Amino acid sequence: MYEAPNQNYAKKMMLLGSGELGKEVVIEAQRLGIETIAVDRYKGAPAMQVAHRFHIVDMLDGDALRSVIEQEKPDYIVPEIEAIATATLLELEQEGYNIIPTAYATQLTMDREGIRRLASEKLGLPTAKYEFANSLEELKEAVDTIGTPCVIKPIMSSSGKGQSLCRTQSDIEKSWQEALNSGRGKSTRVIVEEFIHFDSEITLLTVRSANGTFFCPPIGHLQQDGDYIQSWQPHAMNEEQIKEAEALAKKVTDEIGGFGVFGVELFITENGVYFSEVSPRPHDTGMVTLITQELSEFALHVRAILGFPIEEVALISPGASHAIKAAEESNDYQISGINEALAVPDTQVRVFGKPSTKIGRRMAVILNKGKSVTAACKQAEEAASKLDVVSIHMKTKH
Repeated sequence: MYEAPNQNYAKKMMLLGSGELGKEVVIEAQRLGIETIAVDRYKGAPAMQVAHRFHIVDMLDGDALRSVIEQEKPDYIVPEIEAIATATLLELEQEGYNIIPTAYATQLTMDREGIRRLASEKLGLPTAKYEFANSLEELKEAVDTIGTPCVIKPIMSSSGKGQSLCRTQSDIEKSWQEALNSGRGKSTRVIVEEFIHFDSEITLLTVRSANGTFFCPPIGHLQQDGDYIQSWQPHAMNEEQIKEAEALAKKVTDEIGGFGVFGVELFITENGVYFSEVSPRPHDTGMVTLITQELSEFALHVRAILGFPIEEVALISPGASHAIKAAEESNDYQISGINEALAVPDTQVRVFGKPSTKIGRRMAVILNKGKSVTAACKQAEEAASKLDVVSIHMKTKH
């Protein structure tokens, strides 16, 4: 039984990080009668616009994080980003707070080193070869070991920030600076990965619930500068590949534990399925599920968190998503062309409502369903071409 929000016995859910994914989680939680609190480091974050209350906090500051949690006493603490004082979350969990999926999961996946070592060294999952480096000199040695081309990433980042493809020795210093400038937190540690020649890269949304583990149909995606730009569902895979991917995803999420949606990123190659990364929360490429599934990844996440039953996930339609990004930095912008975008058949638009633009920042997403993935992708691209992120004074295009 759930009390109405803002009542004495209402169940409270606090989001740590309040971006566009958190906004959808808040909406789904409120549909089930949950009182919601959005926390982020800046005012006007998307989830703050729909939550019952919000707080502006530096979540890497353990004392500040503890203070707001002790003030609100939420029943569910749901991290939406990696840049959080995880040591504080571990302490709070030991004191009885419910961290989703667990404080261990949040700490483990906050940096790429923990999850990569767990997947490769503890679980024995197939992954790209990798090395770590703490300085430019160590990075040069690591690149020598792995060989080129290779991928260099900060161990703390999200959505591809700071990631670059190092093709030759002359690219190393540029890649090092890119990682330092775009990583989160104060770490200067990077991971160097073997470049995997893959046929495709997918997200397998894995739902751990009280009544079992379930999988959404695989989501294919296209990245640009390490960041998602387009996704589609279902991604074409044969039965053997799907079984291999699901077994791998179940193995890693069982080890992490807890309830909720996990975004498991995998490479599909001619030699089998390789593990790439996992996020213990809904995934940006999974925004396509807002139009393809009866229950989106956000609805599934909330149901699993609350302990409600989950059923096998079925598609209602093939579909695609296309991110809309800003090309300039501005505190005064508009998104134009929505009327024209919605004129494209079977199109929906989600404007995130972020308070300002930055170069490459996602500001909206196009969703499209079609008779086939190919048709949906084509229509999503057409609709995306109609939208502009326009600085009122600069008049720039995305």
